[in-house]
Amino acid sequence: MTANYIVSGMTCEGCSRSVTKAIEAAIPGATVEVDLAAGRVAVGGGEAAQVAQAVEDAGFDYGGPA
Repeated sequence: MTANYIVSGMTCEGCSRSVTKAIEAAIPGATVEVDLAAGRVAVGGGEAAQVAQAVEDAGFDYGGPA
């Protein structure tokens, strides 16, 4: 199941890659799709708390479910 989350502070493709790598490292096997323009991340697998921690650890602001 895929869930969408709001992530603030992403401004470029580098930010997108950082968030993707952080989530993939925290949740092995997860699928991650970043919508940079909308400030959203779709994650298949894992729990919201895992996503939140990974996003915060990467230096971005987790805004909750989208």
